[in-house]
Amino acid sequence: MTVVLVPNRRGVEALSDLPVRAVLYDPKGELPEEAAEAEILVAPLAADEAALALPGRLPKLKLVQILTAGAEAWLPRLPDGVALSDGKGAHGGATAEWVVGALLAVYRDFPAFVRAQDRGEWDSHGTEGLFGKRVLVVGAGDLGEHVVRRLTPFDVRTTLVGRRARAGVHGVDELPGLLPDHDAVVLVIPLTDQTRGLVDARFLAAMPEGAVLVNAARGPVVDTDALLAELTAGRVRAALDVTDPEPLPEGHPLWSAPGLFLTPHVGGAAPGGLDRAMRVAREQIAAYVRGEEPPNLVRDGY
Repeated sequence: MTVVLVPNRRGVEALSDLPVRAVLYDPKGELPEEAAEAEILVAPLAADEAALALPGRLPKLKLVQILTAGAEAWLPRLPDGVALSDGKGAHGGATAEWVVGALLAVYRDFPAFVRAQDRGEWDSHGTEGLFGKRVLVVGAGDLGEHVVRRLTPFDVRTTLVGRRARAGVHGVDELPGLLPDHDAVVLVIPLTDQTRGLVDARFLAAMPEGAVLVNAARGPVVDTDALLAELTAGRVRAALDVTDPEPLPEGHPLWSAPGLFLTPHVGGAAPGGLDRAMRVAREQIAAYVRGEEPPNLVRDGY
């Protein structure tokens, strides 16, 4: 029977109806004896050094199942012959909800009203609205589809961009021509060699005056210095749930950058997240034990 190492009791329960032996382990402690036979590792949520070292300690490992959509920390640490499956489908709804909230916060100027409330000032002023905006969604996977579904009721016109063009999706090579025609750009792409620094000075310069950049992906997708230059000039605005560096250190210029709405990587954090992630993990592991390829097997692209 396939041995699966699981970092929490909810995971053990989620796998209880599969023909596997689910073994609870402590990511920061000694591994159980069954680890020597483990073919599947369900990784802990936090991809810290202790977690990333686990694959190298499991001699019969064939598959690492992570509970998040971001795989960039794991890929360089996998031994040869070990596959990786991600948590796509678990956090898309919560992250897309954050995207909508961030856009509303920027367009309706909620941060300014909160600061005025803190000062006890009645700062009545007009704002923009989200309705009718043209939003370019860079990332045409699960997250991108969730974002489009949640923006549509606001009468937002969305355009999807993926690594390659296909029906209903533009290719990344079309970005230079698409950027000037959109009011906001939402980033929901994985961090890869191809996407690192994608949003550079040239990318930002192609966005129209007053446009909004929303990063719900990974911090290094955006060139921080280039973004700071545009924010300081007042030419664009931004909403960031992720930064480079992260966590953002004390005194970093992003803290005080004008036109920036900032949250500390909480886009996917919502009640029930672990249960949703374990349901996704169960689907991947069920495919593996049937001799099939896990649907969320990590490949190049976005």
